[in-house]
Amino acid sequence: MTMTDIRVFDAGFRVQVATLGQGRPLLYLHGYDGFPGEAPYIARLAKSHQVIVPEHPGFGSSTGIDHIDGILDIALYYRTLIEQMGFDRVDVMGHSLGGMFAAELAAICPSVVDRLVLVAPFGLWLDEAPIPDLFYLGPMQLQRATWHNPEGAAAQQALSQLGGGDKQSAGEAIITRAGNLSAAGKFLWPIPDRGLARRLPLIKAPTLVVTGESDRLISAPYGEAFASKIPGARLVTIAEAGHVPMAEQLDAFFEHVGAFLDRS
Repeated sequence: MTMTDIRVFDAGFRVQVATLGQGRPLLYLHGYDGFPGEAPYIARLAKSHQVIVPEHPGFGSSTGIDHIDGILDIALYYRTLIEQMGFDRVDVMGHSLGGMFAAELAAICPSVVDRLVLVAPFGLWLDEAPIPDLFYLGPMQLQRATWHNPEGAAAQQALSQLGGGDKQSAGEAIITRAGNLSAAGKFLWPIPDRGLARRLPLIKAPTLVVTGESDRLISAPYGEAFASKIPGARLVTIAEAGHVPMAEQLDAFFEHVGAFLDRS
């Protein structure tokens, strides 16, 4: 994995971007919990794609969130990043908050998106299935809402990456996580709805929506709503998986996503 410090919009944004693998370019937009690092699912994607993983502005060490006034700005930012990196069109996969960004990018800037994968995406609000308030839930409550098996290997690995191995790294991780949530709040608080429902029918890219059967953040009605509003979209639900299905059920996830992305 190669990390590059990239300046966008005349250095208004200074962001960390990871690239790995070779093949068709795929932009991966991470969730509210932050940059995925060398997660197994990123490595799996890189077996058949050139994977580009930017850290969102305001997350970790990436700057520029103060230049983002709304969802249109984030879509235009990612279009500019794609073009600045020398790509005309890319496949896009977005998870969680990144799914919201990916859907907006595909709706607002359809010319740069080839295929679209939305994994447990935020972006809609259904009164009959309210989304828990991420900014109110305690750590253990959020853990139970996120994972099918909060005690399982995938969940524990995610926790260890957030917590670090000593007091100093744990303290730094807490500060980083607080900063990430603050940046995410610009799009998810008080509710994660910025009018995306009106724009989903504008998406032209072939789209796969993936949800986890045990996701208590983005529950089943949201996957169905996304799939019904995007023309021609297909919905897949992964059993024994929560909000991060590619971590808890790697093989089952790629059984569907690999076939969708690895077209001739």
